[in-house]
Amino acid sequence: MKTRILAAGLGLLSLAATSAWADILVAIAGPMTGQYASAGDQIRKGAELAVADINAKGGVLGQKLKLEIGDDACDPKQAVSVANTMVNKKIAFMHGHWCSSSTIPASEVYNEAQIVMATVSTNPQVTERGLKNIFRIMGRDDQQGVVAGNYLVDHFKGKKIAVVDDKSAYGKGLADEIAKAMEARGVKPALRESITAGEKDYSGLASKLKSAGIEVLAFGGYHTEVALILRQAQQAGLKLTVMGGDTMTNSELVTAAGPMADNVLFTFAPDPRKNPAAAAVVKKFRDAKVEPEGYVMYAYAAMQLFAEAAQKAKSTKYKDLEKALREGSFDTVIGKLSFDAKGDNKLPGFMVYQWKGGQYDYVK
Repeated sequence: MKTRILAAGLGLLSLAATSAWADILVAIAGPMTGQYASAGDQIRKGAELAVADINAKGGVLGQKLKLEIGDDACDPKQAVSVANTMVNKKIAFMHGHWCSSSTIPASEVYNEAQIVMATVSTNPQVTERGLKNIFRIMGRDDQQGVVAGNYLVDHFKGKKIAVVDDKSAYGKGLADEIAKAMEARGVKPALRESITAGEKDYSGLASKLKSAGIEVLAFGGYHTEVALILRQAQQAGLKLTVMGGDTMTNSELVTAAGPMADNVLFTFAPDPRKNPAAAAVVKKFRDAKVEPEGYVMYAYAAMQLFAEAAQKAKSTKYKDLEKALREGSFDTVIGKLSFDAKGDNKLPGFMVYQWKGGQYDYVK
């Protein structure tokens, strides 16, 4: 009888030890399917390499990271479902979501469950609601909208500029900020319109733009719509220059728009591929036939952020991580990250880029 009790006790101890050293679950969420799936693919590739690199160096606090992947297809209801699934899996950290319209409702779920998250979603409301669990590693639309609006005023004097949005939290928010920045400089948009994202026919918009004599389109929305608008505007005999936001950092735009992609300007944070401290990681991606454009390096940085915060906190518990993130400064492939009281990046920056020959770079 004593032998059985001893064996059972040893079994429980073994189970406890296994549980104590189980993998730390970290997660990403975004559009892994649907019309914006190429952005989800960027996030997945960045996070997967980061987790592999962190694990190869010994993991976090002696434990390996295991990556969970959630697909919200940029649908707010699906995003909440993904968030609840991740809470039930007991993740320690979330990098997501991607669309602001998904991030805002999903973040409420993570906040209630006390799970720290990092995001690249740019709508101001992501961090303006007072949630303590969310940290934005990108800038905000009320910052990039000013950069885009000022650029349009400075470089397209005398041109008729239309401002159009796709009605999404991200798209409308960005378009409103661009229009506001233009008007602050004394330039009123010649046309202000909205479209419905996901449609295939924007010929009606193209006709309106042509009738109004529009030469420049400031667009709040995603790259898929821009490609269609450019093609259908050309069919209507209208040559447009487009100014977009950070979601234009996707080579799928070139595939869909062809040479007309060269007419696309956009705002985005300083290119992390040009960061000398990130050269080894950039090479590793390229050796694996992955071009680290757009959000690839941001997903990598998010996992670095979690790993560094956990090491500084000597813990993966919510309160310890939240405190470490709020008070600390972290070296990542996208540069140094630190956060203000709202969870916004203290050193946001936006540059103006242009697509040329299938690549994007800073405007000359």
